[in-house]
Amino acid sequence: MTLKLRIDQDAAEAPYEQVRAQISEQARSGALPVGYKLPTVRGLAETLSLAANTVAKAYKALEADGVIETRGRNGTFVAAAGGAAEQKAAAAAAAYAAQAKRLGLDRAAALAAVEDAVRAAYS
Repeated sequence: MTLKLRIDQDAAEAPYEQVRAQISEQARSGALPVGYKLPTVRGLAETLSLAANTVAKAYKALEADGVIETRGRNGTFVAAAGGAAEQKAAAAAAAYAAQAKRLGLDRAAALAAVEDAVRAAYS
């Protein structure tokens, strides 16, 4: 098992977002197991021909999402699944549901708004 990333310089997504999305998907799918040690920021940047700040930005976003964890000088590792990402999504969903109810939306309208937003985000 190795980290496999491909950066498309012509893609609409910024390179840091491509790095973030690919690592996140590989961690979620199990292609990168919990505890897998990721390359250093500089090492990955060199491998991908990216600026170190680009990889650092992706790692920072992944850490904020709970996908990876940094253990000081020991390195950066894939975090345990089912952690922070799902908790943050559940909290955001609860906040949305409360706001929709305050706005007077019925259940069908609230769900339709979510479906539209998810469809737009994943297209």
